[in-house]
Amino acid sequence: QVQLVESGGGLVQAGDSLRLSCAVSGRTSSRDAMGWFRQPPGKEREFVAHIRWSTGISDYADSVKGRFTISRDSAKNTVYLQMNSLKPEDTAVYYCATGFPKFGSSWRRREDNYDAWGQGTQVTVSS
Repeated sequence: QVQLVESGGGLVQAGDSLRLSCAVSGRTSSRDAMGWFRQPPGKEREFVAHIRWSTGISDYADSVKGRFTISRDSAKNTVYLQMNSLKPEDTAVYYCATGFPKFGSSWRRREDNYDAWGQGTQVTVSS
């Protein structure tokens, strides 16, 4: 059974950087999709970034493009989210998730296409 454990969250000031990690265990090679989502206080969960284990192809929400970078280390079964130039509006609980790829690309941003989730890690950015 696949398990995901996030780490690396914390309290930082605007402009600072953080790197989140998502350690994955029990994954099969067919479970090729990894995503980061976040849920700001009082709001719905939203897509942040996506990466494929096999190709490294990535995708980002417009709100984080150019500031966040998703990467993976297959040897460590770990996916990272490097977050730079953090803003107060980045404050949220961040979740990693995994799923099976589908045809096309629009599915990457939909949380219902990911069937295993971590417990989340809090990121708070003060102004």
